[in-house]
Amino acid sequence: MQSKKNLINEFIDNKKILITGGAGFIGGALIRKLLTEFNSELLNIDKLGYSSDLTSIQLITNKSKKNNYKHINLDLNNFEKLKDIIFNFQPDLIMHLAAESHVDRSIDNSRVFIESNIIGTFNLLEASRIYFRELKDQKKENFKLHHISTDEVFGSLDHNGKFSEESSYDPRSPYSASKASSDHLVRAWHHTYQLPIIITNCSNNFGPWQYPEKLIPLVIHKAVSKERIPIYGDGENIRDWLYVDDHVDALLRVISIGEIGKSYCIGGNNEISNKVLVKKICFILNEIKPSTYDYLDLIEYVKDRPGHDKRYAIDASYIKKELGWEPKYNFDESLKTTIKWYLENDAWRRKVLNRSGYKAERLGNLSD
Repeated sequence: MQSKKNLINEFIDNKKILITGGAGFIGGALIRKLLTEFNSELLNIDKLGYSSDLTSIQLITNKSKKNNYKHINLDLNNFEKLKDIIFNFQPDLIMHLAAESHVDRSIDNSRVFIESNIIGTFNLLEASRIYFRELKDQKKENFKLHHISTDEVFGSLDHNGKFSEESSYDPRSPYSASKASSDHLVRAWHHTYQLPIIITNCSNNFGPWQYPEKLIPLVIHKAVSKERIPIYGDGENIRDWLYVDDHVDALLRVISIGEIGKSYCIGGNNEISNKVLVKKICFILNEIKPSTYDYLDLIEYVKDRPGHDKRYAIDASYIKKELGWEPKYNFDESLKTTIKWYLENDAWRRKVLNRSGYKAERLGNLSD
């Protein structure tokens, strides 16, 4: 009997894979993995928004002799162009990661989240439905659309319990509501049109190449820039952290051997409060990049985010039982690796911030 790893390699190799949002943090990590470890033809559809960056992919493709990667700059709201691209590329698999994902930005401007996460997903589903309807034989039998989502669609937990595949949807922010809507659309297109889909809901990702508006790279940026490091509220909000390479491994396992119509929850088994996490980052920075000031002294508690979910936690026992996946990266070691990467790639951090115009200011802070 073949091992699950061999089954994954066999399934992914020589496939034509269309990836939306491949210039984003998780999409970029997925493409790097596919380019370096598989023989697949990849098409990356990404509109190149403020947080998009292709540097990490270009470092691989510039050295490669293969001609198996292409990027198309396209907003998924352009339905006709999207449909044409899908029909021209003839994908075997579609992995949908394109999304606006920052909760604070969704508080300031929810419209772009509705347009990207809901309308964009609808357009992809409709184009895929029309394409799938015309497929024949083995191509049709093997086709899958994998929708990558978030645990935030399930709302907020108290001190007990964890999210699972059976959890009810209870989104609390414009971002999570837009992602919940996209999940529901994906399921509806499966049940109504028999589109072969799989959904995954993951916990908070971290690692190299993440745009510095998310908590971990933002704290690093603030600390090395000698700026105040904000902690929302009392800092007791808890998140389950997942190293991005673990997430990518899970995604490839799901698309390869996951069951059509199912959803899988992907978590890192690393619950930690925002307050403790920020202090961990400061402790590590004090150790590996000592300065004339103590990074811990930069921490300040600020007004809480509106509708701030108290706790997220994933029960990943189902994906372990069914597909044999579990996280393999140690959190503390991965956090230190991530911090070192940002210190070593300071020019990249400054470049993406300057290009986007974001000055690491507070977002989503509603006035009283």
